[in-house]
Amino acid sequence: MGELGTDDGAGNTYSLRPGLQRRFKSSTVKECIRAILKEKLANVQYVPEEMPQLTKSLSETIKDRLKEEGFDRYKMVVQVVIGEQRGEGVNMAARCFWDADTDSYAHDVFMNDSLFCVVAAFGCFYY
Repeated sequence: MGELGTDDGAGNTYSLRPGLQRRFKSSTVKECIRAILKEKLANVQYVPEEMPQLTKSLSETIKDRLKEEGFDRYKMVVQVVIGEQRGEGVNMAARCFWDADTDSYAHDVFMNDSLFCVVAAFGCFYY
């Protein structure tokens, strides 16, 4: 009664670090983001009234896809910014307080004749 698991002599199985196969891999995440952006935005025109729903939909789609990649015990935060393509420059920045050994991020930019889209995905390990 009250046992958390069977006692097979293995000792404590709680891990403070993700295994090598379960670490947040920026290259894998970037490929996922790029594929989703190409699929969802290839022929989209910038219509200001439609962009709030599109950004929300993209962030949910990307977050769900990243969860399928198997990054166990990672909190995924996805930020999507869409703007009208006018030939102007845009600078974006983010600051985070995290563990550099386990946490990371990936980003990608998509552009067509009508719009630009910047996506940043952050993976923070739950201890």
